[in-house]
Amino acid sequence: MKALQVVARGQAEFVETEKPSLKPGHALVRTRHVALCGSDIWFLDYRPEHLYPAAVGTTGHEVIAEVEAVDAVGGDIAVGDLTLTLAPDHRGMSEYYLAPLENVLPLPKGKSAEEYLMAQQLGTVIYACRFLPTLIGKTVAVIGQGSAGLWFNVMAKRLGAARVIAFDNHEHRRALSEFYGADAVVDGTGENPAEAFRELNQGQDADVVIEAAGRESSINLSFEIAKDYEGFVLQFGLPREPASISYGAMFWKRITVKSMVHAAREPGHTSTRHALQLIHDALDVSPVLTHRRPFEKVHEAFELQRTAADGAVKTVVDMPSA
Repeated sequence: MKALQVVARGQAEFVETEKPSLKPGHALVRTRHVALCGSDIWFLDYRPEHLYPAAVGTTGHEVIAEVEAVDAVGGDIAVGDLTLTLAPDHRGMSEYYLAPLENVLPLPKGKSAEEYLMAQQLGTVIYACRFLPTLIGKTVAVIGQGSAGLWFNVMAKRLGAARVIAFDNHEHRRALSEFYGADAVVDGTGENPAEAFRELNQGQDADVVIEAAGRESSINLSFEIAKDYEGFVLQFGLPREPASISYGAMFWKRITVKSMVHAAREPGHTSTRHALQLIHDALDVSPVLTHRRPFEKVHEAFELQRTAADGAVKTVVDMPSA
């Protein structure tokens, strides 16, 4: 089969490799679509040096796939089903993928496969929200308006936030913020984003800050705008290290900081299943599906996702058909 492999920092190559063999308790799936996100850019460009080269199939973890074979008794997956297949090892950028059966989730009816593909990242956001303090009546700042930040806008409102104020460096992403629940938006490239936020928030800092970008500037901004003593900061964006972090700002303000990762370890994938149902019932994800590229142009897809050029929010890679 054909696959991609990250062989060095910033370098991914096409490779030919053996198709996986079916194992007990697993499903062999044929990959149809892979969506890219910030964690794939991190995997390609920002992992610790000793982790390169990566395994075959890297990097892709948001996967729609068709079940080709199953070795399990019972369950709700059958040959021919289209599924949301979770690939926490990031090895889903390949024509075939072998997944534990619990990571292969059936798609509801009623929406396109590409729309349900957005449930992987939405599921990680819902999972992270389990660890937030109550948002009822609070002001929430969301730094970064890629798809994860947009989903945090949605969830913050659903969890009772009085105001959601979003930050992003790209005009086209800021334009989507209000559609997904933001009450106001700050240009992250402005002279003083923290003061711009306070002007929108009656001179006050935020009760809760959700950092969904992972850049040095956004991490430090999250500390700067969190309310003294009572502030809570959720660090969701994978950090692009090395970074110079203002530890003193966090320390002297006495804020609570919580990082969140590994949603794929949640027993039963409750949050991701909820995300699938939310997309089915209520959430229009189509505006974030801005770009798609065939597998042979996957490097172009990575560049779009990395730079947010040409209005890119979410880029989908279409794998070769049978």
